Amino acid sequence: MSFRKTFKLICGFAGGSAVLVFAANAAESRGYLGERRGEGLASRWSRLTVLHAAQPAAWTTVTPIPSGHSWDFNWDKREPSTLSNGRKKESVTEDPSSEQDNSKPKATRHIFLIRHSQYNLSGSSDKDRILTPLGREQADLTGQRLAALGLKYDVLIHSSMARATETAHIISKHLPGVELVSCDLLREGAPIEPVPAVTHWKPDAVYHEDGARIEAAFRRYIHRADPKQKEDSYEIIVCHANVIRYFVCRALQFPPEGWLRMGLHNGSITWLTIRPSGRVGLRTMGDAGFMPPDKLTRT
Repeated sequence: MSFRKTFKLICGFAGGSAVLVFAANAAESRGYLGERRGEGLASRWSRLTVLHAAQPAAWTTVTPIPSGHSWDFNWDKREPSTLSNGRKKESVTEDPSSEQDNSKPKATRHIFLIRHSQYNLSGSSDKDRILTPLGREQADLTGQRLAALGLKYDVLIHSSMARATETAHIISKHLPGVELVSCDLLREGAPIEPVPAVTHWKPDAVYHEDGARIEAAFRRYIHRADPKQKEDSYEIIVCHANVIRYFVCRALQFPPEGWLRMGLHNGSITWLTIRPSGRVGLRTMGDAGFMPPDKLTRT
């Protein structure tokens, strides 16, 4: 069998691509694939290999398989249809459909999760682990960024740990009139044993102690709006990397044990939206693009 016929046959079998076979015929008609005088088989095979590599790989036809996990619309235990069940009617004439409609949330909650700025790692206790000069600059930049978004913030909640408290107070200077609230539930900790396991880091407390507290914080702050809320809300929570990563995994219904696979810059912004239907969206994750490169840290 001649080289030309062999070439066309291999192309047909290798990828089943009619386009490539057509191109090979066109090239042959112009003499592009013709043997040159003194050209060896190795050189001819090299050209064949290049054209074969240009074909689509077989794996491109494989369809991704769904995980099988459907979205749980009652993830926050506030699905209106489940809340109305079991309630006693106030009167026999009350319309059930009207009752359910009144219990439906109508507003969207926007939650900004801010990681605290860089702090003094050598402090022997929490009160000594205050922000570094760079950390204070980072908090100032974060405050400027939040103010520049032009949103009407409802509240600024922060962990009661020193580094988060200081970060929140610096941010608040750029958001006059926004109420500051401290919360112990938002303190740093180890939410759940990570998978894959790590050996370079050991939590200060066992997972089931911190995990219960951080899960309680999630349930308190991450949920759809109350039915009485008429307008969209914008809330800021200044806390810690482990807490934020766990919140994101839980809110998106990802395996929570994957929290340690994500990284966050100091002073970064993670923006979650929770729709009245219970749908959750992640607008930004660890956004720190508003900071100059020389101000970025992840300690």
